[in-house]
Amino acid sequence: MPQPNDKLRINGLLVRPIIGLYPEERLNRQDLLVTVTLEADLRRAGRTDALTDSIDYKALKKSILKLADDSQFFLIERFAQAVADLSLKDPRVRQVTVSVQKPGALRFAQSAEVEICRHRPPARKSR
Repeated sequence: MPQPNDKLRINGLLVRPIIGLYPEERLNRQDLLVTVTLEADLRRAGRTDALTDSIDYKALKKSILKLADDSQFFLIERFAQAVADLSLKDPRVRQVTVSVQKPGALRFAQSAEVEICRHRPPARKSR
């Protein structure tokens, strides 16, 4: 039986890390907008109405905010990868898509954005 394509999403989370390549970018924290889409089987949570059967998105949000506060990455690609790595720590998450926008990064553009998709490697069958 195919697994459902259930998604849980955190939209437009504002974080303020030190990020950027240029010395002037590294002086002050900059705004990033992060969207995280987690793919997991949420059927059990739908039946039980219990947080323990779902993914605690508040805890994930807190982890992402701490990551931003503690990090000093140069690229938004690296920040996105770190968010994906955090998300995949929950064994129920099969796949994660992370979008990171850097508003005002480019003149005449609303933002620069990177989107990555990472998945959990298939479980190895034991012999």
